[in-house]
Amino acid sequence: MDASISLDRIREAAEVIDPVFRNTPQFVCEPLSDRLGVTTVLKVESVNPIRSFKGRGTDYLLDRLGRQPSGLVCASAGNFGQGMAFAARKRGVELTVFAAVNANAFKVERMRALGADVVLAGQDFDEAKDAALRHSATSGALYVEDGLLGPIAEGAGTVAVELTRLDQAVDACIVPLGNGSLINGMGIWFKRYSPATRVIAVCPAGAPSMELSWRAGRPVSTDTIDTIADGIAVRVPVTEALEIMRTAVDEVMLVTDDEIIEAMRWLHRDAGLVVEPAGAAGIAAVAKRRSELAGTRVAVPLTGGNLTDDQLRTWLY
Repeated sequence: MDASISLDRIREAAEVIDPVFRNTPQFVCEPLSDRLGVTTVLKVESVNPIRSFKGRGTDYLLDRLGRQPSGLVCASAGNFGQGMAFAARKRGVELTVFAAVNANAFKVERMRALGADVVLAGQDFDEAKDAALRHSATSGALYVEDGLLGPIAEGAGTVAVELTRLDQAVDACIVPLGNGSLINGMGIWFKRYSPATRVIAVCPAGAPSMELSWRAGRPVSTDTIDTIADGIAVRVPVTEALEIMRTAVDEVMLVTDDEIIEAMRWLHRDAGLVVEPAGAAGIAAVAKRRSELAGTRVAVPLTGGNLTDDQLRTWLY
């Protein structure tokens, strides 16, 4: 199973993914649109059992993989691991998730509650990934990497399938960029079924490796990361995902943590939604480009809503 993305499989995924992750709310948020001067279509991916879009790709992946007697192992900042845990539990498959020692405590708690064996290892996501690879080599469990396997992106691409069912097409779609599965799955679909839609990826300024790689035309790693947007905090890019981005994505941009926090507060105030930093990055990007985007119609997937009590108090209340 490789990184290639098929339109036919995205279409199939839109039918076979667990219904709890499909057909999420998508609507123009008028108060936020008025605030930004941009008609803003929110695609709310935080109202499901794991509060993120990750269940789409993980459920489709495990549907494609079939039985795995030696179990599965992955690395995660928390949301991908929850998606894997939900899909694995449904199929009776053993799962080990490696997360950084400073991973979001609420996400770790939820991964364990969903049946995953969670191991904390490394100072960031990429060090946790190295530990997961070592575990795979010694245990025989199949290593699953977000951003690398096609079915994960194909499942995530169903977000775009639903957006293209709107009565009115969007001029742009701004998508948070981590390892690349979401932007690549959505971008491939838009390029075929809504080619006039500009596909824009957004990364945190404190974790710019994917943006640097996009501009350089080759993988560019960073020594450190420093951002509150843990769900899209990538230090070492996935080469295969970058290659697909060349045909799926029109632009990659950066937003700061302060811009993300402001976007989280607007979403809470204007839409009544609790959205985590990575999930709010797209709104931060709309605000940053509001002059350029004025008068247009822009879709933004709100990719997750998993926050600790301390984070809620600090950023929203």
